[in-house]
Amino acid sequence: MAVWTFYLHFRKSMLFHFLYHEKQEIFRSPAKGGQMNHRNHDTSPGHNGPVKPAARRDYKDSVFRMLFRDRTNLLSLYNAVNQTSYTDPEELAVITLENAVYMNMKNDVAFLMDFRLNLYEHQSTWNPNMPLRDLIYVAKEYQVLTKDQTLYSSSLIRLPTPRFVVFYNGSGMTEESCILRLSDAYQSPESEPELELKVRVLKIAPEANRELLEACQSLKEYMLFVEQVRKYAAFLELNEAVDRAVNECIRDGILSDFLSKHKAEVIAVSIFEYDEEREIRLIRQDEFRQGQQNILRDLVHKKLEKGKSPAVIADELELEPEVVETLIQELRKELSGSVL
Repeated sequence: MAVWTFYLHFRKSMLFHFLYHEKQEIFRSPAKGGQMNHRNHDTSPGHNGPVKPAARRDYKDSVFRMLFRDRTNLLSLYNAVNQTSYTDPEELAVITLENAVYMNMKNDVAFLMDFRLNLYEHQSTWNPNMPLRDLIYVAKEYQVLTKDQTLYSSSLIRLPTPRFVVFYNGSGMTEESCILRLSDAYQSPESEPELELKVRVLKIAPEANRELLEACQSLKEYMLFVEQVRKYAAFLELNEAVDRAVNECIRDGILSDFLSKHKAEVIAVSIFEYDEEREIRLIRQDEFRQGQQNILRDLVHKKLEKGKSPAVIADELELEPEVVETLIQELRKELSGSVL
């Protein structure tokens, strides 16, 4: 009991200035009366209903963030990840920073629980740079938490233990979980790096981490909702696909209360999320194709320097002669003045 009393005192004293003087997001649970801002409702005279949402670039929220603003859902997720059985959502303090935006995206949710600082994020596209992102973000969190203390004190400043988790539902990962390390990015690898940060990545899919999904119904239903959006987006216009997925999930009891209450914003946010996911995927595909093109051009260049004819190069590289001729023309443009 004494330990818990100390924790409550620690949380209040460390966060008082943050909760009341720093611009941030302490999310009110919808169950406790929290309100969402439905940006797609036209209240002008003569308008009889909500405007159909369209893809908007000013949305920086996500369905994951919206869903886990509810502390009951967030506590359930924490229990599922850590195999704990806490029951009081009020023990959890959400401290997601509003002014700590990195690469135009917010961290999905940051919160204190059981002397731990937890950073949770959902990803649909593979990002090996999450340890670096989390390092930058957690440094800002610690800066805020220790704002009223001096780093030159002779007493040790106690910090909540950090935990970093990514919930991944893309196609770039085959195993159920993995660990991303900051040291993987170091240009000079060391067996025991002096600065390390580990991010636990958990795959969220129908065939993966079933025990985790069964332990957190909100996460399971979120995964099913995303699967529905992707299924319909494969053959429908994006707006129509999202609208259909939302309506079917409400009908089938998948996040039905949440989707019914926040339907307009969920549709708009989902359109933005999926549209952005698809755009990132296309950019990466284009980068891959460009990389292949550069490799072929370098090979052709080296063979030309050895005096080989276009026909021989095409045969050795197993390319169509027309492709080799195109690559040679590109080389001539780039190397104008050089003899090929």
